[in-house]
Order: sequence, then C-alpha cells, then structure tokens
Amino acid sequence: MNDLVDIEVLRQRVGIKWARAGADVLPGWIADMDFPVPDPVRAVLRRAADGDLGYPAWDDRPDRNPLQEAFANRMRDRYDFTIDPDDVYVFTELIQVLQIVLQLMTRPGDAVAVHTPAYPPFLRTLEVTGRRLVPIPMIAGDDGWRFDVDRMAEDIDRNDCRALILVNPNNPTGHMFDPDELSAIAEIACRHDLFVVSDEIHSELTHERRRHIPIASLGPEIAGRTVTLNSASKAFNLAGLRCCVAHVGDRRVRAALDAQPPLIYGQVSALSVLATCTAWQEGAAWLAATRQTLTSNRDLVAKSLPPGIRFHRPEAGYLAWLDCRALELDQDPAPFFLEHAKVRLLPGPDFGPGGTGFTRLNFATFPPVLEDMLGRLRDAVRNR
Repeated sequence: MNDLVDIEVLRQRVGIKWARAGADVLPGWIADMDFPVPDPVRAVLRRAADGDLGYPAWDDRPDRNPLQEAFANRMRDRYDFTIDPDDVYVFTELIQVLQIVLQLMTRPGDAVAVHTPAYPPFLRTLEVTGRRLVPIPMIAGDDGWRFDVDRMAEDIDRNDCRALILVNPNNPTGHMFDPDELSAIAEIACRHDLFVVSDEIHSELTHERRRHIPIASLGPEIAGRTVTLNSASKAFNLAGLRCCVAHVGDRRVRAALDAQPPLIYGQVSALSVLATCTAWQEGAAWLAATRQTLTSNRDLVAKSLPPGIRFHRPEAGYLAWLDCRALELDQDPAPFFLEHAKVRLLPGPDFGPGGTGFTRLNFATFPPVLEDMLGRLRDAVRNR
C-alpha cells in the first residue's frame, strides 16, 4: 500500500470510522480498513452504475445466486474443502445470520458457549434474545493465546449447552485455532450434540503464511452440525455493501431456513453480489499486497507501543488486543486514550469476560497514520 496519505482526505470520508472520529482524533476503533478497495471492484461497480441497475438475472431464483458457486469454488481452491453450492445461503451480514440461526434453533434460556473476550454484537445478541452465555476464557500465555479444552468440555456439559459460537480467527485476540484445538472443539461439539456457528470472516487475512482451517472441513460429522459464515467485507474492505454467505452444513438448520416465507430476511443488492464475486475472482494481487502491509503494521505496533502495554501479535486480521492493566487506567482504558491521546479505541469491557483493562486497536491504516497514532499513545502514557 502507498505510504503517501493526506490525513484531511481521510477525515472527509463519510464512513462511520472517520465520520465519528471527532476533531483531531485518529480512529483505531471500528473494523474497517483505510485502504482503497481493489481496482477490479471499483471498475466493475462503475460499469454497472453506467449501465444497468435493473433487477438482477438471478432475482426470481434466489437459490441460484452467483455467490453460491463463487463461494464453493473459493472454499475448494483455498482450503481443499468441497461443499455443495446448494447449501450456501446469501444474507446481508454475519450478525443477521447468527441472530436468525439462534432464533430458529434455540429458545430463551438455552446456553450458548463462546470464547471470551468476544465480539460485542454477538454478546449483545445473546443478551437481548435471552440466551445464556457460557464463556470459554481465552488465556494469554508466553507465546500467544490459548484456551483450556478440558474446562470447555466441563462447562458445556454442566450448563447443558445447545450451541457454540466459534470465531476463527478470533476477534479480538487474532488467535487462529490450530488443528489440535479445532479437532478438540469438533469432538466436544459432536459429543454434546451442539450446533456450531463458525464466524470465519477474518480467515483470509493471515500472517506469516499461516493457513486457515474451516472447522467444517475436518469431517462429515462436524460439517453436518456447522453453519460457516464468511464474506469479502473484511478481507477486501467492502463492509458497506452488506453481503455475506453462510454454508449451512446442518440439515436441521437448512430445513428451518427453507420453511420461512420467501425473502423474509431480505435480499442482498446486485451490486454487492457483483463486487463480492469480482473481489474473490480478481482480487488476489490486492489481497497479497494488503496482507503484507498488515503484517508490517502489526509488527510496528509490537515494537512501538508504550511501556506497560502487553500485546501478543495476532496470527490473522488487523486487530490488536492491548493489555493495559499494568498502567492502572481503570477498567476501561479507551476513555483515557481518547482524552489524552486523541485516539479512539474500542473499550475492552464491551468484549465481556476477560475484557477489563484491555482495549482494541485497529491497525489497518496507512503506516504514517499508524505511526502518529502510536506516538500519541506513547506521549499520553509518558505524560500522565
């Protein structure tokens, strides 16, 4: 990515990240990248806007959306995972799918296991719908993040869990679950008859040639109880287009979805489908360059944070989970950095158990902006 950037141009953006940053504030909060979208995506959207914005050819057959075949091809090519395109459903965004599946497959009071700290909208969904959170604590070790498999199994058994929400790569820690961890999770899910919702939206933004493993690819038994969620929105910076896919390997979930009235959950736009297909089919060079920039930015964060902040390099994604507890900045460090550094971060307590004393930094920006951001954090800690 080009290091040349005009900060005032970024401040004129209408997207939420910069529009709500505040005067003189640098936004490191919401999970949008600052980089321009891939050229092939911009070109195809321009052609569509200059041409035909009528009903798409697949409009009368939503079960034949082009994204079904495109996603099946991508899973096969990237992960050697063969899926039936007919089992791919298209929605507007991941949180929508999670809420739909939980409403269809669980009841208020049912227990749902989630690795914590966890993505705040997922926690809020459980709260609002009356499902019980069973936290699976992520544990910081010398070399990164892990979790206690035996404790996970015991807590799921004791709470009679109905479902597991797996976020892999994990948000906010950036941990990628390795084959042994995924095999253990799959065994627990099968043994306790859980259905699994696996959010894999950050899976293409891996570092150091790490390879993502979809949990449903481990075998037919776990595939048959898993709904795998993905999108081009994070990897290609297309969140505003509102488009995601769900591979529904669980026949019970497919039956419940197919029993709903047509279009009850809405439809994605023709432009979002066009952009997503183009990103997946023509965006390889852009994605490779972006991953290099993100890895460089991640390493810059690791060496430039203020003394007293602990940080494990994420194995995927562009989110830094910062342990500020040694600084004694109260339960939520984010207000301190907003006031004294003019840097907006996400509050750690919003991520539930394990979030106290932490804050989340988005480092998916141009290196000069990130350097300024990190310098502000250092000055704020030094001068407090």
